[in-house]
Amino acid sequence: MIFYRPFSGIEAMTFDLDDTLYDNRPIIRRVEQQMALWLYEQHPISKTKPLSWWHQIKGLVATNEPELKHDVTRWRYRQIEVGLSALGYDDPKAQLAATQAIEEVLRLRSDFTVPQETHRVMTKLAQRMPLVAITNGNVDVDRIGLGQYFQGVYKAGPDGLSKPDSDLFNQALSFLNLSADKVLHVGDHLRSDVRGAYLAGMKSCWINDQDSSLMKAKHASALPDVEIAHLASLLDL
Repeated sequence: MIFYRPFSGIEAMTFDLDDTLYDNRPIIRRVEQQMALWLYEQHPISKTKPLSWWHQIKGLVATNEPELKHDVTRWRYRQIEVGLSALGYDDPKAQLAATQAIEEVLRLRSDFTVPQETHRVMTKLAQRMPLVAITNGNVDVDRIGLGQYFQGVYKAGPDGLSKPDSDLFNQALSFLNLSADKVLHVGDHLRSDVRGAYLAGMKSCWINDQDSSLMKAKHASALPDVEIAHLASLLDL
């Protein structure tokens, strides 16, 4: 545990989800692989283009509709809708296919088991103070068994602009009815979590479980208040 600033008086915590409370990297890889197979099976015309073309479509829709970057679910929907339209689907057929694809994405996205250690730590923390989730992702906290620990859940897209914008942080603070300096945000990402919390006036805890160097990290633009390597260190903190 490394302290960059002295602090005390924390009365609540907010949490990032992906790569903070579980390793999201293999989950996303599996979702991408299975969704490609699903799309090929359900809509064989999609196989006429390589994955690189589909990635280009994703970038294109984000360029034309920049607000999509704040909503990963809507962004994927538009990628599939626009891609299938370009391949010859009429609008109703493309929209139906995209809707069904998103249903499958969301099912796969929350089809994993959270580590038991996370449950142990979150159980103890929830007994001590209010906890709120703030995520740029679209995982279903109830389906993965984490909803029981949070008094509130705020998602980019449905609830506001994505981190590091202060939108979701401010909503969490309003819900908690606490001043920003009384709330500690916990997350793995130096830009969306650490910088986002800093811009909102909150304290931040950087979970560095990848043995990264703060001074060399690509996304480092604000100093966390404390750095930890394991979630369980929050209990000592």
